[in-house]
Amino acid sequence: MRRRAFIALLGSAAAAWPVAARAQTENRQRSLAVLVHGLQSDPEWQRRVAAFRQELEEIGWQEQRNIHIAWRYTDNDFDRLAPLAKEVVALNPDVIFTNTTPATKALQQQTQSVPVVFVQVSDPTGSGIVASLARPGGNITGFLFYEDSIAGKWLGMLKEISPHLTRAALVGTPKGFSYSYLLRAANVFAPSLGIEIVPVPVESTAEIEQSLRAFAGTPNGGLFFPPDQLTEQHRDLVVSLAAQSRLPAVYAYREFVTAGGLMFYGTDIVAQFRQAASYVDRILRGARPADLPVQAPTKYETVVNLKTAKALGFEVPPTLLVRADEVIE
Repeated sequence: MRRRAFIALLGSAAAAWPVAARAQTENRQRSLAVLVHGLQSDPEWQRRVAAFRQELEEIGWQEQRNIHIAWRYTDNDFDRLAPLAKEVVALNPDVIFTNTTPATKALQQQTQSVPVVFVQVSDPTGSGIVASLARPGGNITGFLFYEDSIAGKWLGMLKEISPHLTRAALVGTPKGFSYSYLLRAANVFAPSLGIEIVPVPVESTAEIEQSLRAFAGTPNGGLFFPPDQLTEQHRDLVVSLAAQSRLPAVYAYREFVTAGGLMFYGTDIVAQFRQAASYVDRILRGARPADLPVQAPTKYETVVNLKTAKALGFEVPPTLLVRADEVIE
């Protein structure tokens, strides 16, 4: 009986240990650094960051109580990535949260030990951020933004709304890493749709204007915009130029369509920021990034701006309207 009592006592203690350890982890002040490659004053970025912060609080991590958060923004300046990444790593936080491939690569160059959680990275294996999606293998893991098949979806939507389309311009800055990744994918899918892909790399607003006006000079064209910091920062200009050129366009960010763009197909970025909080939480409680698989998007959304379609003279086919999660009229 004594032996049984001892085993029972040992078992109950083992069962209680994770709870006690968890309480101890929660009570200890932890540190989180956030490197946002985005524009701090942009309402869209404020929504994303607010979602991440809110999810952290709901999980149990509250600033001034059990976690300290250091925030850094690049304001879409690629030249600030390296110095800010170095600054963030020097803080020696328990974990770093970041977004986009360039920011994640900048952190990777600064540390192979501090855990990093990313969002908005389209090709983490091809860019050398992780060894594989299932087994990241290092100090970095996170949430996949787009799989390469997204390029085929965008081209298909352009062909649906403009059946005579034979040319599609991929507009964005090559600095964003996802540009070359999605350009390769687009060239794979384009032939089956009878479309020629026209790379349109841009580095400034002046180049955006010049390139789109030049492309619009040839008939049967369309535009698609991959995830890109430059075009996102100047989305009103991009939407306006597409309208002036009377070209069909599909975007990787929902806010382009709410700003008057024609079509959006992609992941919910705000949802990804919320999801990231769960990985930050798990790492703060002892999980290793190497053991947390990179998660693929679970839900894609389609938004069509019917008002813009009518203004541009495009007939939206019923098949596209049926698939749309939202139709802006």
